[in-house]
Amino acid sequence: MPRKKKKDFWNKEYAQATHLALSEEHSEDLEKFTRFLQRKSGKEFLNVTRRFVDIGCGNGRNSIFLAREFGMHGLGYDASREAIAQARTLLNTRHPMSGVKEGPQIEFAVRDLRAPIPLPDASVTIALDMMASHVLKRAEREALRAEILRALKPGGWLFFKTFLRDGDKNAEELLREFPGPEEGMYIHPEIKKAEYVWWERDIYSFFEPYFTVHKFERSHKHINKRGGAWKRRTASVYLEKRS
Repeated sequence: MPRKKKKDFWNKEYAQATHLALSEEHSEDLEKFTRFLQRKSGKEFLNVTRRFVDIGCGNGRNSIFLAREFGMHGLGYDASREAIAQARTLLNTRHPMSGVKEGPQIEFAVRDLRAPIPLPDASVTIALDMMASHVLKRAEREALRAEILRALKPGGWLFFKTFLRDGDKNAEELLREFPGPEEGMYIHPEIKKAEYVWWERDIYSFFEPYFTVHKFERSHKHINKRGGAWKRRTASVYLEKRS
């Protein structure tokens, strides 16, 4: 699917929510990640002096959580104009920042995930890639990894959430019936776009040369009580950039 058509799809999807039902509340998985960081390092990485980048931020709910709860400032970007419009509205109307004198320091921008991250080297302590980069091909995922590494400070953190192939019967069916442009990719039959699904071992091999994997959480609602396919399986990974 050409990039313009992909963007048109997501603009329409955020406007009408035919396939996507994105909450305006932050992800529980992200909240668990921040609790992990607090247990490990207090507020060293979660305070008003720290910056984040939210890649594929959607309606901005997770960026707003980091700003609201910890006073962080940062950048959230997404390829969809409609998503960014919703993020700006959500920021201004649904989640006013009490106790922050100068208001929330979040910039929301329309930007392709394939483009370089528009931030200086070693300028962020937390990067979020939450169900975003699975739409990229292998070379594009590698380029994004390089950009995240460039933008993260040494010892900074990447919270990575994606589709997990291990044990997911839905994923195997999609890969078999709707093969995509590369190994491990399928063309989603409803949204007509390519998605990549990771083996657990490949997540480790992709990130471990550059990051320390501190936690790997797997969802467990992908199989119903009868042993059949149910929800798509995901993995949430806590990654610390090697110094």
